[in-house]
Amino acid sequence: MNTPIYDFVESYAGSQMSRMHMPGHKGKTFLGCEKSDITEIDGADVLYHPDGIIAQSEDNATALWGSAHTYYSTQGSSLCISAMLSLVSMQCASGKPHILAARNVHKAFVHAAALLDADVSWVYPKDHRTHICSAKVCADDIEKAIESAHQKIDAVYITSPDYLGVISDIKSISAVCRKHSILLLVDNAHGAYLAFCKENLHPIHSGADMCCDSAHKTLPVLTGGAYLHISKQSPSFCKDARRALSLFASTSPSYLILQSLDLCNDYLENRFVSQLEDCIAKTKNLKLHIQACGFFVAESEDLKIVVDAKKSGFSGNALADFIRNYGVECEFSDDDYVVFMTSPQNDENDFERLSNAFLQIKPGPPVDQEILPAHTPHRQALSIRQAVLSKHERMDIKNAHGRICALPLVSCPPAVPFIISGEVITENDIRLFEKYGIDEIEVVASESTVKQLQ
Repeated sequence: MNTPIYDFVESYAGSQMSRMHMPGHKGKTFLGCEKSDITEIDGADVLYHPDGIIAQSEDNATALWGSAHTYYSTQGSSLCISAMLSLVSMQCASGKPHILAARNVHKAFVHAAALLDADVSWVYPKDHRTHICSAKVCADDIEKAIESAHQKIDAVYITSPDYLGVISDIKSISAVCRKHSILLLVDNAHGAYLAFCKENLHPIHSGADMCCDSAHKTLPVLTGGAYLHISKQSPSFCKDARRALSLFASTSPSYLILQSLDLCNDYLENRFVSQLEDCIAKTKNLKLHIQACGFFVAESEDLKIVVDAKKSGFSGNALADFIRNYGVECEFSDDDYVVFMTSPQNDENDFERLSNAFLQIKPGPPVDQEILPAHTPHRQALSIRQAVLSKHERMDIKNAHGRICALPLVSCPPAVPFIISGEVITENDIRLFEKYGIDEIEVVASESTVKQLQ
């Protein structure tokens, strides 16, 4: 597969042209990558109005994923999430979309909903893991939520895989959405590789109308590289997709990231499938090894290893610290879990280190866990937009009962808020914040609340 973006930049970098254009480093070495870091000069095409090398490269990606069109993002899936919601908004007569979303959304969804003034109704999975509401979303739950909705739903929004590697049945959910003539959007940030597995579980293949992939999470792409996919069943969105992306995007896209996405196309076509199969086999064996060492490994997608540390006598953070001493850095840890992510770029040494680390750690009896009530619907006192754009004040979480959440303070990763802007904070929320070491929260200022509710 050709690599038009990479080839152009390499040619320009070797041309010895005097760079009387941005960026200010002029191709001179500071970090070492500057010669390949250019802007939208003659011949380099324009990301949001492409008719040259970027258009050619995106066509290559489109062929690989089998979409109506695949668009590049140099600002991660966060940009693509905003674009997807914007495209739904453009279809609404009122311009104010109503989205039915599973509760385990990334905070980028909340921010996009605030900017677009979207109404959001939530689906709470019956059986979820931990505070980030990790769980399979069932088609039956979506069907019931659609049928009981008090206003027309414009789109269903699912995160799959979620942060702890749980994959929902997108095909079944898609069938429900089609039955009710409702769009299906999927945050597939952690699952770009799924299109290349023996069983193609990619959302576009499974019936989603639109989805986003963070290429950099599971593919050899620089951080920030992502895709917005429009499915062949919804090609009408292609007309406005670039406009939707450009509404939220920088006018200075990274050509380092674009080259990375471009080169990845050739890798995906020629080498990735066999290497992915080998990596999945190694990851599966490593999961079995960790279980044999006495640790509980939760069910998850193929490139994640999710260890439920509490069931083996540790807090997740303590277990991560032990593992770090053996030269392995995890993707994420909290009080409950440690998450490791693999890819074909992990070599034998990486797998051996993690394997040996678990051999050195003796598991203990399960840690008694405080059982907090399951996630339940909150009272929405203000819309997401009203709460986010209102005057805020920061306060001690202990004093926040009954106040309205403005911006939930949640780290990234996992960036999954367990209370959403505009919702009234409960005692259970306070206990969850305290459990995970969050001492303060942004709430809507009292005078602002009164004004909004009048």
